[in-house]
Amino acid sequence: MSVTQPAAERVRVSAEPDWYESAGISLGIRVGNLVFTSRQAPIDAQGATAGAGDFEAQARQALANLSTVLPNAGSSLADVVKATVFVTDIAQQDIFAKLRAEHFPDKPHLAESFVEVSSLANPEWMIEIEAIGLVR
Repeated sequence: MSVTQPAAERVRVSAEPDWYESAGISLGIRVGNLVFTSRQAPIDAQGATAGAGDFEAQARQALANLSTVLPNAGSSLADVVKATVFVTDIAQQDIFAKLRAEHFPDKPHLAESFVEVSSLANPEWMIEIEAIGLVR
């Protein structure tokens, strides 16, 4: 006997402004009670790079963008269960650890991967963050 379940509906997550619309990707996708975000970059509401040359300022902007996208899917930073952080300099891990403690203080702590890459989509960017969160 086999049981066939209908495929879960995929719902596009957007924001106003939707800084990824012109790139043809979604800020996130909600499937069932999970939301998967695209990598959130250090870009402001006008689409400009925030904090050029300043890792902490860029990380704060990327986290602010993440905290904008998640509620639009019925989630929040407190509901993040997994984050992947892409950086161009692994030596920034201590700075990000401080920001993680500010933005994700709840226990159990989220699962995280902190990965150094040779470059990001924009050469000015020093960090991008993607997350998987629960929808409440």
